[in-house]
Amino acid sequence: MTWNDIAFSVPAPLSHVAVDGVRVHGKHGVFESEKAQGHDFLVDVDMRVDTRSAGRDDALERSVSYADAAAIVEEVVAGRSVDLIETLAERIAQCVLERHVLVREVSVNVHKPTAPIPQPFTDARVRLTRRAAPVRAFIALGSNLGDSEDFLAGALAALARIPETRLIAASRVFETDPVSDIDQDVYLNAAALLETSLSPWQLLDSLHEIENAARRTRTLRWGPRTLDLDLISWGQLTCDDERLTLPHPRAHERAFVLAPMLDINPEWSFPDGRQASDLVKVAPDRAGLRPGPRVAGFASEARPRKGVR
Repeated sequence: MTWNDIAFSVPAPLSHVAVDGVRVHGKHGVFESEKAQGHDFLVDVDMRVDTRSAGRDDALERSVSYADAAAIVEEVVAGRSVDLIETLAERIAQCVLERHVLVREVSVNVHKPTAPIPQPFTDARVRLTRRAAPVRAFIALGSNLGDSEDFLAGALAALARIPETRLIAASRVFETDPVSDIDQDVYLNAAALLETSLSPWQLLDSLHEIENAARRTRTLRWGPRTLDLDLISWGQLTCDDERLTLPHPRAHERAFVLAPMLDINPEWSFPDGRQASDLVKVAPDRAGLRPGPRVAGFASEARPRKGVR
């Protein structure tokens, strides 16, 4: 088998999490009487989310709340007066996408059933759909068993083939001493920056498929491995459940993770504001970090101070 033979699972279709007919009184319209007296608006919000992992494990934190969507509708419609219901729909959609990064697409339907139209009518509405921008995700790569250079090169090529994902950059390869007391060879470590439309759990599944192609076994924690792919960050998302913790729970104290990430983006910071450039200086394993071999696909020299964001 070659790395190009990996048959990545087709991402499951996104599910719909929706709330319909949220009724909020708002003072919107082109006429002064509308701004003074207002109307009752009805709003439908349909959020498209990867709910497969949430549904399988009954994990609330892996999905989104329709109650939160209803609260956003109330906030926007009851807020500052505007002329157009198109503006209300845009604001609701943008708020949903900004506050709920797991929502990859949202449709908003704003109804104004009491619009000042002289002819008999049932409803006046505006419907729009907006997609979320792809998310930047950092992947840490490591290997110390078998032909590590080949495993890293193959894994990088496979990362570029993940569906709905684009490889943005790869760090230099570093040689690092093991951080555990287990007798094993030195590691080769690197990092890759991806841009993806997959959910973090879909992306994690793809990383496991690449590890499986490298015949990765998990019989000994922190033991030698042909290939280790860790999802370090997915945008600014923070989560902590039995399957995935973001950012990675030990990334902040591992120079073999921080240094390659900084090689791609010297300005990178954790969602809580901690700068990776400060953390790497005090990482317990920093003395065991040194330049590694040149490996196909990975950077051959450090990038300028202005990093990839």
